[in-house]
Amino acid sequence: MTRPNIVLIMADNQPADLLGCYGNDEVKTPHLDALAQRGQRFDQAFCVNAMCSPCRASVLTGLMPSQHGLHNWLDDRLMDQWPQNWSAIAEFANLPTIIKNAGYTTALIGKFHLGVPFVPQLAFDHWVTFTHGHTTSFYDNEVIDDYNRYRFTGHTVDFFTQKTIEFLEHQSGKDDPFFAFVPYNGPYGHWPAIKGRAENEFAALYDDSDMHSIPREGLSAEVLERFGLRVQSGGVREQFKGPLLLPNNVDSLRNYFSQVSLIDHGVGQIVQSLDRLGLDENTIVIYTADHGFSLGHNGVWGHGAAAFPASAHRPSYHIPLIVSGGPVQATGPQSSLVSQIDLFPTLASLVSADLATPSLPSSAQDLTPTLIHGTKPAASAVFMEQEETRAIRTKDWLYAARFKGAPSFIMHDELYDLRADPLEKTNLIDHGDHAATAKDLQAQLDAFFSSYAAPAYDLWNGGSAKSNVTYDQLWIDAWGSDWQPKISS
Repeated sequence: MTRPNIVLIMADNQPADLLGCYGNDEVKTPHLDALAQRGQRFDQAFCVNAMCSPCRASVLTGLMPSQHGLHNWLDDRLMDQWPQNWSAIAEFANLPTIIKNAGYTTALIGKFHLGVPFVPQLAFDHWVTFTHGHTTSFYDNEVIDDYNRYRFTGHTVDFFTQKTIEFLEHQSGKDDPFFAFVPYNGPYGHWPAIKGRAENEFAALYDDSDMHSIPREGLSAEVLERFGLRVQSGGVREQFKGPLLLPNNVDSLRNYFSQVSLIDHGVGQIVQSLDRLGLDENTIVIYTADHGFSLGHNGVWGHGAAAFPASAHRPSYHIPLIVSGGPVQATGPQSSLVSQIDLFPTLASLVSADLATPSLPSSAQDLTPTLIHGTKPAASAVFMEQEETRAIRTKDWLYAARFKGAPSFIMHDELYDLRADPLEKTNLIDHGDHAATAKDLQAQLDAFFSSYAAPAYDLWNGGSAKSNVTYDQLWIDAWGSDWQPKISS
C-alpha cells in the first residue's frame, strides 16, 4: 500500500448527533454527509473523557487520562507556572513524532491546548495556532503562524481552513507524504462565543429553526450541584454559566448550529482543494471531535463535567468519526464500538506497516483492517473516565462507578439498560434483578484501570494530575491537605 497522506480534522465540543449523516434533520452539513457517504461512518465512537485537553492528549498518545495525567482542561491563565515551552504529552510516544519519523511532513493548524502554544511542539514541522485554549470570540484573535504572531480579524475557523489549504498547496507535487492535524476551535458551544445571533454567513440558515432536535429538559440536580461548587470555589467565568442559561436560549442554539455549518463549509473547501491539487486519491480525510456535548439531554448542557458527579451519558461522549479517501473502503456505517484512542495505532499503522511503533500499555485497537478491508473491530466495550467518574459502555449496558474514597462526598453509581432505555433515563443500580450485571461490569472496569492506570496519575489511588481538576477539595478530602495537581516537565 502506498503511504497515504492524512488530514485529521477535529471539531471542538461537537456531539455526533449534530451532523446530518448521524440523523439530525435540522443541522445543515452537506459536505460532511458526503464525506461519510464516500467512506466509513463509525456510529458508536466514543471519547475517553468529556473535556478538551484530556481527549486531545489521548488521541495523540493512545493513552487514557489516568495514564498521561491530563484529567481536565489546561488552564492557560496559569501558563507562567508551567515549565518553559512545556508540552503536556512530550514525555510520551505521540503521533506527530511517530509520523514524522516515518518520513512525513507534519503540520498542526488549529487549536493546541496541550501546553505552551508559542513555539512548535511535538515534532510538528508547520505550526499554526492561536494563543489560548478557550474561545471567548471567534473573531479578532491573535494567531501564531509558525514564528509570526499577528491579529486575524475574521472567523478563526476560516483562518485555519485557509492555512490548511495553503499547506496542501505547498505540499502538492512533493515526494514526501504529509500529515495535517486540523483541530478547529468550533463549534464550541459556550458563552460568550455563541452568545446572541451568529455573525457568520450561515446564521440565516437557522433564523427560523425551531430547534426541535434539542431536548427541552429541566436541569439535573447534578448540574445545579456543580454550579454551586463553582461559586464556592471563587466565581464562575461567563462560558461556564452555560449549563444554567443555555438550554432555552434559542439564539445561542441557532448560533451553535451555524458554527457547525461553518466548519462543514471549511471541510468542503479542504476536500475540494485536495481534488483540485490531485491529492484526493492518496489522502485519507478523518473527521472527529475532541468530545461530545450534551444539549439538554438528561438535564445536562455542555461537558460531562458540567455536572457533579460528572455525567457519563452518551451525548457528552458520543463523537463523530468519519474516515474517507485513499485506500479506505466505502462501506458506509460501522456499528461496532470504537474509542478515540484507536486513532493512535491506526494512524501509526497507516503511515508505515513496517514502522516499529512503541509497545504501549494501551487498550487501543488498530482500525486499519476495518478501513482497508471492511472487517469489524473486535472491542466489546469502551471505557471512559472523568476524574471521580469511571464508566464502561457495552452494546447493551452503561455502568458508571463513582469514587468512594472521599468521606465528605457521597456519590452513587449508575446502571442503564441501553436496549430498553436508549436515552438512559432509568438508573437500575438499586434494582436487585440487575445486581449480577452491575457486579460484572464493575469487575471489568476495575480490571481495566488496574491494568492501565499509571500510579502517578491514578486519582483513585492517590495519584495526581498535570491539569487542574474539577473540584480540588474532593481529592484533598481523599488524600490529605498536601494533595495538589503536579505539572511535570
